[in-house]
Amino acid sequence: MTLHLYFARRFLWTFLAIFGIFFLFQVLLDLVEQIRRLDNSVSFGEVMKLTLLNTPEGMYQILPLVMILSSIALFVALARSSELVVARAAGRSGLAALVGPIVVAAVIGGLAVAMGNPIVAATSKAYSDLRETYRNGGTSALSIGAEGLWLRQSDPRGQTVIRAARANTNGTVLYDVMFVAYAEGGGPVRRIEAAEAELADGAWTLREAKVWPLVAGVNPETNSVLHDELIVSSTLTEDSIKDRFGRPSAISVWELQGFITDLEDAGFSARRHAVWLQMELARPVFLISMVLIGAAFTMRHSRMGGTGIAVLSAVLLGFSLYYVRNFAQILGENGQLNPLAAAWVPPLASVLLALGLILHREDG
Repeated sequence: MTLHLYFARRFLWTFLAIFGIFFLFQVLLDLVEQIRRLDNSVSFGEVMKLTLLNTPEGMYQILPLVMILSSIALFVALARSSELVVARAAGRSGLAALVGPIVVAAVIGGLAVAMGNPIVAATSKAYSDLRETYRNGGTSALSIGAEGLWLRQSDPRGQTVIRAARANTNGTVLYDVMFVAYAEGGGPVRRIEAAEAELADGAWTLREAKVWPLVAGVNPETNSVLHDELIVSSTLTEDSIKDRFGRPSAISVWELQGFITDLEDAGFSARRHAVWLQMELARPVFLISMVLIGAAFTMRHSRMGGTGIAVLSAVLLGFSLYYVRNFAQILGENGQLNPLAAAWVPPLASVLLALGLILHREDG
């Protein structure tokens, strides 16, 4: 038990050190990118705030890379200090030496999903809203619930709140829709109800629409107007709507199952979110596979030579497995693979492959 705790502690400190180095690099690179994208009207403090909000998402994405580099660094250090040789001489197999790092990787993976995922979802959403405010002077929002779909768009004249009972799969056609326009810094000025609204070329085309003026001293019903077709300008685009409801990473894993249900009730396809949910649940297994891959190539004694080739082989195999995992995710989102198969087969196959390599080297 003492030996397991020792290896686990060494692996944890190695992981934290490499994570800290990547965090600093991520902050510096993203800071330069934000300064390049934004104009002089945005202060350095605001740019730094954007950078810090965007960094957690980037770190969350490269967590497998940090994990495999931590595993490589640990076992190369243990091999050079002959600690693995001493452990084997004491009757411990190579697999037994992996128990501590595997447990640490599993705990890190569990914490990443249970706590890191909600943090990344909150910071990425705050980053998107703040960046849009700095760029366009206002924010657009989308909310999907049991009562339907809600959108908000902004322009210099004010804001418009849109509610629809349902929509098509990409959110560009809304059905049973209502628009409420608000003056800049004031109350509602107009209400529109329509059977259908289609977004194209920077404007909503409303069909079978009825407009009520919401102005003091004016009877809305008496002054209402019917339109077979009505054009309402919009700052929304198909891509911005997709970004709002199409990015599963902006939703906490604890709320994702309920969001999937609401998304399907509103008429949208929730396959992408279902695949992402399973990918997140399988993340700890994939992180464990990265530890095993790193160990499979670097557990041998440094006197045998070829340490550089072994490290390079481990990194290349790790990147290959990461690519296969992302490719399976794309196949799942396109409907060519079942979400469970797309999310769980690559991590499990990676674990089995790494165990096979370790057992082959141990027996050899």
